[in-house]
Amino acid sequence: MKIRTRLHIDANRQQQLARAMQLILVGLIFIGLDRRNLGIVVNASVGLGVTYLPAILERDYRIPMDAGLTLWISAAAFLHAVGTVGVPGSETSFYAGVWWWDHLTHALSSSVVAAAGYATIRAVDQHTTAIYLPGRFMFVFILLFVLAFGVFWEVIEFAISRVAALAGTTSVLTQYGLEDTMLDLVFDTVGGLVVALWGTAHLTDVVGAIRSRLDKSTQ
Repeated sequence: MKIRTRLHIDANRQQQLARAMQLILVGLIFIGLDRRNLGIVVNASVGLGVTYLPAILERDYRIPMDAGLTLWISAAAFLHAVGTVGVPGSETSFYAGVWWWDHLTHALSSSVVAAAGYATIRAVDQHTTAIYLPGRFMFVFILLFVLAFGVFWEVIEFAISRVAALAGTTSVLTQYGLEDTMLDLVFDTVGGLVVALWGTAHLTDVVGAIRSRLDKSTQ
């Protein structure tokens, strides 16, 4: 069953929220520099870059990004970056001090990954008759795609943490153990399920734009 709904938000309000997030992320970069915390600086800088990604995709690649989709992508990057900063009055990060923060950011970020995978594979399916992907397979594909990316991300976290430990420096990504990894994958699956049930309604225009680019590239 597919839930057909859209996240309706005024474009002006989305722009205001995006600008607010960008200003906060710039502030986080300065906080990281003041604390000499490489993790905060890197994550806030990457998050700031991601908030500009929807505008770049729309301007340079003609991929339509409505206000809801833009806010969805920006919020995922923003909340992850904020999670690396200490809880007010403490040096403990939101990731370490707020038990549900990691679950929220994993579900939200994985939904963005799932949306990218869904839009791309659906566009390829529509572009060529050599590939046929039934609706039920798309549901399974989204979940497998998200889980595969989730495992890849956990491996990256582990590798970066180990290298940082060996080098005696602060890691920009932190892994909290096997139990945390398994919970991360569970919430990655939750994000995939959201897209599997809801992605068709919200990503139709994106799929169409990617398909058009594929059609033009083969002409």
